[in-house]
Parts: sequence; structure tokens; C-alpha cells
Amino acid sequence: MTSTVPARPAASAPVPEPPTRPAPRPPRRTLRSRIFRWEAVTAPYVYVAPFFLLFAAFGLFPLIYTVWVSLYDFRLNSEMTWVGLDNFVWLFENPKFYNALLKTFTIGVLSTVPQLILALGLAHLLNYKMRARNFFRISMIMPYATSVAASTLVFAQIFGRDGGFANWILSLIGMDAIDWRNGNLSAQIAIAVIVTWRWTGYNALIYLAGMQSIPFDLYEAASLDGASRWQQFRHITLPGLRPTIVFTVVVSTIGATQLFGEPLLFGGGTPNGGAVNQYQTLGLFMYQQGWQFGSLGRAAAVAWVTFLLIIVLVLLNTALVRLRTRQRLTDGGD
Repeated sequence: MTSTVPARPAASAPVPEPPTRPAPRPPRRTLRSRIFRWEAVTAPYVYVAPFFLLFAAFGLFPLIYTVWVSLYDFRLNSEMTWVGLDNFVWLFENPKFYNALLKTFTIGVLSTVPQLILALGLAHLLNYKMRARNFFRISMIMPYATSVAASTLVFAQIFGRDGGFANWILSLIGMDAIDWRNGNLSAQIAIAVIVTWRWTGYNALIYLAGMQSIPFDLYEAASLDGASRWQQFRHITLPGLRPTIVFTVVVSTIGATQLFGEPLLFGGGTPNGGAVNQYQTLGLFMYQQGWQFGSLGRAAAVAWVTFLLIIVLVLLNTALVRLRTRQRLTDGGD
């Protein structure tokens, strides 16, 4: 009897490995694709470059050059002499500088406060439906479109001492004639009236644009609740216009600090600001030092102090607005 040995399984044949393919090479960037990529990266900078070039040429360079000039004794047709901070020391020791600073502040207050209040009231009236509303809206911008020279010369005649329209109105109510140009407060009031007349309509249109962005549903709901127009104005219009009011206050403050054309032409084209400098602003004081006395170094010092004053006033207005907003949030938005 023979024993059978089980047959061994046949060894499996080795499976051949698939041939490895080389990794695909990244496509070569053509010259056209490189140009497109370069344009996509640099195009935004090219678009904004003209603004920065013009700003550097006509804004930044004169600002830096003014600082440089303020450190020299620089007069027309003469060489520059280094004096350091002597121009600023002279400025802060000069009583005429503080007089100009005070007159700038008083004229600014006399013109800015009534101007913004009247603009707010006119915008509130024009926001309601009324006949010939578009005509009144267009007429609001007419004083702003009038040149400073024309409006100032007309108002100089209105505030004339002999035969002026303002004194004629005062005579109707039994008051004596006022020498508007040679008085202290009267001259400042006259200049403030010119500024108020010219800028009230401009600010009214800005307020009107802000009122148009307030949802009308708020007014309808308030009207259904029995709220009067004054209550709607106080609780809906004013809170909705807060950013716009802040903007107009800042812009009006800057404009009041730079006041120049109105007092110059009101005084007959002289930068003295009256016989005793009763309405000489910082702009007139700077012009007087630079072009009447020929001291460009001192004029540059006045310009830089005025610039720093504007920055301080803008920061102060911003801080007051933030403080007011924080108080309203703390009180529950009332």
C-alpha cells in the first residue's frame, strides 16, 4: 500500500508592478499670464497713485516746508537765517496773537452756533411735503454758490454806518445807528452774519440728506402714538442725525479757525482787522506777518500753530461726542 503525499500548492507568480509615471510638470507661465498677474497685483496701487502724488506735491511738501521755514528768519528777497524756535517764542509772547486767537473764537461761536441751528430747522421744514419744495431746496445752495467777495461787499454796504440797511431797520424801532465796522462786538457780529448767510443753506442740505436716510416708518409709528412734530424731531430726527451733526460741527469749526476772506474784505482789503484789530483773525494775522511785514518765518509759525489748534479742536469735539454717546448708553438710550 503506497502512501500518497499531498502535492504542494504551486507558488503564485509575482504580480508585476504598474509602471510609475513621472510627476506632471507644472505648466510654464507664459509671458501673457505673468503680465496679467503683475497687473492684478499692481493695478490698485496705480489707481490710487495720482491722489498720493498730488497730495505729496501740494499737501505734504508744503506742510513740511512750512515747518522748515518757521525755524528761520526768512524775508522776501533775502537769505534764510537759522533762528530755531525764536519765531514761536515771539509768537507766544505777542499780545496781538492772543487778540487774534480770541477774535477767531468769538466770531466762530457767533457764526457757527446760529448757522447750524438755522440749518437744522430749515432742513426739518424741507423734509416735510410742501409746495415748491424743490425750489426751496435749490435756493438753499445759492448763497454758497455766491463768491466770498461779492457777498462780503454787499453786506459791507448793508452794515454801512451812513445809509446802511441794518441801521435803517434799527431806526424803525427807535434805536440809534451803529458804527458796525469800527465797533468791537458789532464788527464781529456783522462778519458772523456774513458767514452764517453763506453757509446755512449748505449745512441745511447736508442735514436734509441725513434726514432722508431715516426710515419713514419711525415717523408713522410715532404719529400713530400721538407724538407731535416737536417730539418726533427730538426723539427720532436728532438721534438719527447725530453722525451728520458731528460732521458739520467739525467742518464748521475748521472753517471758523481758517476764517480769512470775510474779515479781509469787510475791512477794505487790509489785514489789520479794524483800527484796533477788533476783528483780526488768525488768518489775517498770518497774512499780515507774511505779506505786509514780509516775515515769512513768523507767518509760517502762525500757520503751524493754527494747524495744531485745528487738530486739538477736532479731537476735543470727537471726545465730547464719544462722552455724550457713552452717557446716553449708560442712561438707557434716553
